Amino acid sequence: MNIGVGLPTSTAGISAELLLDWAKRADAGPFSSLGVVDRVAYQNYEPFTALAAAAAVTRRIRLATMVVIAPLRNTAILAKQAASLDALSGGRLTLGLAVGARGEDYKASGIDSRGRGRRFGEQLEAIRDVWEEGKIGPTPKAPGPKVLVGGSSGEALARMARYADGYMHGGGPPRAFVAAASKALTAWSDLGRPGRPILWGMGYFALGDGIADAGANYLRHYYAFTGPFAEKIAAGNLTSAGAIVDFIRGYEDAGCDELVLFPTVSGIEQIERLAEVIG
Repeated sequence: MNIGVGLPTSTAGISAELLLDWAKRADAGPFSSLGVVDRVAYQNYEPFTALAAAAAVTRRIRLATMVVIAPLRNTAILAKQAASLDALSGGRLTLGLAVGARGEDYKASGIDSRGRGRRFGEQLEAIRDVWEEGKIGPTPKAPGPKVLVGGSSGEALARMARYADGYMHGGGPPRAFVAAASKALTAWSDLGRPGRPILWGMGYFALGDGIADAGANYLRHYYAFTGPFAEKIAAGNLTSAGAIVDFIRGYEDAGCDELVLFPTVSGIEQIERLAEVIG
């Protein structure tokens, strides 16, 4: 299993200097990917913009959207953004997409959230056509970026199996990934696709004395839309080397291909400490 790290595009105290330094450090290893999240109604950097900046200062590490909220974007523009980032990075993009669960992001974008699942399916069907036709460039190196789909509903998993290369899980303990991955594999098999989908997972961490509360508070705020469940998410923040090692082993045993760990507090020391644990 590969281990990636999240780029801190939504945590408190972020800056352009921090993001670029973080990307350079991630590229030095031992990480295999650099992931970003997507929000509109939040104090965070736009994901394609952040990854384009990271692409300019890195050479090796894969770049991943985890996930971009596809229905908030025009399909042609979304395909062009992804193709541009893939070309600028030398083919290093993994494109994770989903419908998004926060109504405030749709409201802020002036887009009706009703029917977003249907629109997303249409987007997934069209994006590869845009890349292959070559009318809207740049044309990615064939067959284009790997496309992963997130979501936990039956409809989301069916879209994943029909249109994508794999499944992107939204986080939680290894047992949650086991359940979601099993459903993804079943949806893939039911559609008669050969092989198995690529499986990505994610988690959250904050390493160091006196910062656990700050990390938990970030998660409570970021996931406030879930109500009381936000407290469970905050409790899952990994705050020790032992907890991270156990988390990684759990995901590896569950068949995860790529696990990306996102910081819940800012500071370049976070990626340094995580690198020590991983290395």
